[in-house]
Amino acid sequence: MQISDAQSRAIAHGTGPAMVLAGPGSGKTLVITQRTKYLIEQYHVKPQEILVITFTKAAAEEMRQRFLAVSKAAGVTFGTFHAVFFGILKHAYHFTQTNILREDQKCRILQQLMRGWHMDAREEREILPEVSAEISLVKNEQIDLEHFYSRSCPEELFRALYRQYEEIHRKQGLLDFDDMLVYTYELLTARADILAAWQRRFRYILVDEFQDINLLQYRILQLLALPERNLFIVGDDDQSIYRFRGAKPEIMLNFTKDYPDAETILLDQNHRSAGAIVRCALEVIRENQHRYQKTVRHVRDGKAEVELKELDNQAHESLYLVKCIQKSVSQGIPLSEIAVLFRTNRGAGPFAERLMEFNLPFEMRDALPSIYDHWIARDLFAYLHLAHGGLNRTEFLQIMNRPGRYIGRESVDSGPLSFETLKEYYEGKDWMLDRIDRLETDLKILSRMTPYAAVNYIRHGIRYEEYLQEYAQARHMKPDELTDLLDEIQQGARPYRTCEEWFGHIDEYKRQLEEKRAGRREKEDAVTLATLHGSKGLEFQEVFLVDLNEGVIPHRRAVLEADLEEERRLLYVGMTRAKDRLHLFYTRERYGKETEPSRFLDSLRTDA
Repeated sequence: MQISDAQSRAIAHGTGPAMVLAGPGSGKTLVITQRTKYLIEQYHVKPQEILVITFTKAAAEEMRQRFLAVSKAAGVTFGTFHAVFFGILKHAYHFTQTNILREDQKCRILQQLMRGWHMDAREEREILPEVSAEISLVKNEQIDLEHFYSRSCPEELFRALYRQYEEIHRKQGLLDFDDMLVYTYELLTARADILAAWQRRFRYILVDEFQDINLLQYRILQLLALPERNLFIVGDDDQSIYRFRGAKPEIMLNFTKDYPDAETILLDQNHRSAGAIVRCALEVIRENQHRYQKTVRHVRDGKAEVELKELDNQAHESLYLVKCIQKSVSQGIPLSEIAVLFRTNRGAGPFAERLMEFNLPFEMRDALPSIYDHWIARDLFAYLHLAHGGLNRTEFLQIMNRPGRYIGRESVDSGPLSFETLKEYYEGKDWMLDRIDRLETDLKILSRMTPYAAVNYIRHGIRYEEYLQEYAQARHMKPDELTDLLDEIQQGARPYRTCEEWFGHIDEYKRQLEEKRAGRREKEDAVTLATLHGSKGLEFQEVFLVDLNEGVIPHRRAVLEADLEEERRLLYVGMTRAKDRLHLFYTRERYGKETEPSRFLDSLRTDA
C-alpha cells in the first residue's frame, strides 16, 4: 500500500502529543509501525525508550511482527495495558505470575460468595457475569462503592459481594486484572521516584485503538507521558463499542482539550471497502452527534453491492441468507470470505441451524450458546418429558412450582414418583388435590399435541408465561428478555410433528455445536458467524448483517442517548467489515409480532 500524505504526516510527527483519527481500513497499523521505525532512524530515539500499547495480546504480537518486518531495531516494548502495567508492578513489588487471579478463579470466588446468600444455581449463572463486570467498572472508574448502584442485583448485596471478594483474594496475595491498573496508579501517584524512572524509560508512547481506553488507563498514561508529553494516540471514535467494559469514547473526544497543542491528523482513505459501502456506512454514522465530523474517501476500485432487504420473518430471512451464500459460492467467492454478523451471540441460533440444514460449514467467532441449554428451555422440556410418561424426579421438582402450585419438596422426596403418592401425601387438603389434578390433566393434554402447540399451551394454558413475568419483576428484569426466549424456542418447534422428532433435531444441533466448541473438526472453508463486537478488526469480501430491527439494534436496553450512539457505532463497525458486498436484512415480524426496522436504517431506506 502506497503511503498517503496524511499517513506521512502522522509517521513523521515530531515531539509532543498527537491524535490520529484512523477509520476502518485506513492503515493505522502501518502508521504505528512506520512511525516507530521513523523515531529510531530519523529522530535517533533509542528503541528501549519507545512503548507501543494495544488492547490484546494478538494485536500487540501482530504489531511487533509488522515492525520487525521493516526494522532490525531491538528493544521496543510492544504490549497490552495489563502486560505493561504488570511489568511495572513486578519491579516494585516482585510479583510473579502466581500472584495473578485468573478469570475462572474470580468466578469461583464469586460463586462461593453467592451461595452464602442462598442463591440457587440458576440465579448464580444469570447474575455472575454482570456482577463480575460491575466489580471491574467500580475499580476502573474509581467509583466510591457507596455511590455505585448495581443493575445486576440489590445494592446491599452487590456491596457485600464486592467487599467480601476484595478481602478474600487480597488475603491470598492475588490481584485480578483490574487490580493491575489500580495498583499501578496508586504506585505512580505515591512514589515520585518510581514514576520518574518509568518516565525516563518510556519517553515516547504510542497507543493503538485509543477509542477503547478507560479512565484509569488514561490517567496512568498521562502520568507516564510527563514531562515530555510524547503521547501519540491512534483510534477511531466511530468504532468505540466497549462502553459496557468501561471504555469511554469521550476521552478521545476530549483529547484536544487535555492537550490543546496536540496535532490532529485524519487518515481519510478507506483501503478496504468499495465506494457504495463506504458511503452507506458514513450515511449511518453521521447521525451521531458526539463524534469528530470527518469525510472518508474510498480508494479501492471495483463495483460495490449494497442490498437493503425486508423479509417476512426470521425463517424467510435465514432461508434467503442461505440462497445468497449458495449463489456467491457458485460465483467463486470462498466461504471463508463470507460473514454473518448479529447483535448478540444468541442471535446466531436460527442462522446456525439453517446453515447446518443445508450442510454449509461455519466457524463461530464467539462462543455460541445453545438456546436449548437455557433454563427456560429445560423447563419446557421437563413438562414435555413428564407429559410423555417420564418419571424423572429432578424434572418434576424443576417445574412443579412453575407456576406456583405450593407443592412441597418433602411430598416427592421419597418413594417412586407418581401422582397417586402425591395425592396420598395431600389427602384431606382438597385445594391441593385440585392443583395436582389440574397438573395431571395438563400433562395429558400436552401428550396429544405437536411440539409447537404444546409450548404454546405451557405458556398460556398452564400459565408458565405468568410465572416468567413475576420472575422478571422480582429481579428488576424486562419480561421481554425472557418471553423472547420463549418465542424463539416455540418458533424452532414449528416444523416438527412430534416431540421425538424435535428432540432428535435438538440433540443433533447440540452435538454439532459441541464439536465446533471443542474444535474437533478439521479446518475447512467456512462461513464466519460473529457478533458485531466479535467482528471488530476483521474484513470479508461479503458481509450479511441480520435482524436489523428495533429492539435488536438498537438493543432494547439502550435507552440513554450515549447508549443509542454506541449501538449506531456497532452497526457502523459491522458495515465496514465488508469489502465488496454488504447485505442489510430486517424482518416485518418476529415470532408472529409486527416489528419495525432499525431506526439506524432510516436514511438508507429513504434513499432506497
